[in-house]
Amino acid sequence: MIDVLVIGGGIAGISIGSRLSDTSKVIILEAEKELAYHASSRSAATFIENYGNNVVRSLNTASKHYLENDNGGVLSPRGMMLVGKKGQESHFSRDSETFGLNEISLHEAKQKFDILDTSKVAKVSYRDDVFDLDTDLFFQNFLKRFKKNDGLVYTNAKVLSISYGKNKWVVRTSKEEFEAKLLINASGAWVDEIAKIAGIKPLNFTPYRRSIARIKVSGSDTIRGWPMVTGVNEEFYAKPDAGQLIVSPADETATSPHDAWPTEEDLATGIDFLSQIAEISVDRITSSWAGLRTFSPDKALVIGHDKINPEFFWFAGQGGYGFQTSAAASELAAELILGISPSIGRDVSNSLSPSRFY
Repeated sequence: MIDVLVIGGGIAGISIGSRLSDTSKVIILEAEKELAYHASSRSAATFIENYGNNVVRSLNTASKHYLENDNGGVLSPRGMMLVGKKGQESHFSRDSETFGLNEISLHEAKQKFDILDTSKVAKVSYRDDVFDLDTDLFFQNFLKRFKKNDGLVYTNAKVLSISYGKNKWVVRTSKEEFEAKLLINASGAWVDEIAKIAGIKPLNFTPYRRSIARIKVSGSDTIRGWPMVTGVNEEFYAKPDAGQLIVSPADETATSPHDAWPTEEDLATGIDFLSQIAEISVDRITSSWAGLRTFSPDKALVIGHDKINPEFFWFAGQGGYGFQTSAAASELAAELILGISPSIGRDVSNSLSPSRFY
């Protein structure tokens, strides 16, 4: 019997598994053929400290030092620009305040984003301290630590049944059977499904589909230096990626757990919103994808021991904040499991506890 069995091989599972592997025998189970198959491989890969509700922002802030410094850091400068069209002035002011952006002139905005169509734009705001996040390097750093500590990963290991008795979990998968003292549910969009299989009350998580297109843009050789650009009311966002531009309609379509794919309509919507504020010629869509951003009912993460069976640990509801919160979120999870006082503080810890849904 091992100490800890983690279900889910995305950034949530690998980060908490890595931290606990310093002191415990840990196995990670992933249903797919490879790690980070679903949401973790389909992230827009951005760090925005003022993103999410207050408790999520506490995790963002607590994660920043790790993201900037550990293993050489995984952040690089990008900047963020909010673009408001005529008639959107009041919502523009609200969004600028929410994201901590300062208004700049249209001339300055054009210098930063040279395809901006100033004839269609009323106001622009900006901040420098928004960063690209190297998700692959970040993930690999945790994975290397996990493997160095002799942690084991089983892929193609879909969970078939889970039972608890005699102070241990027995988990049967499509590959083999495992026994563990503690079970961590880090299964992303499938988090409620895993809870049901384990006989634990589900917490009513909802997966939302988000779609992204990568497009080749003509007419500008400065694309790599463009900021992330977003519309008022999060109509869309766009940012440079691999010499091209990724564009999303920032869609949130409630759905069920599955291997998500974008619709042509959603991809076209994102590109259309971009064309409303930019002088852009799209050569072609070079690739597209969709991911599931899974939220709890109050849009904050769920981190903690289950109220009924404390040997079942929730590490879920990362939503659209998984990578940028995972340094602090996994640290908190490890502290709670090891009986250490939370470095982020009891107030934040209690706000993330699954007990709030009982």
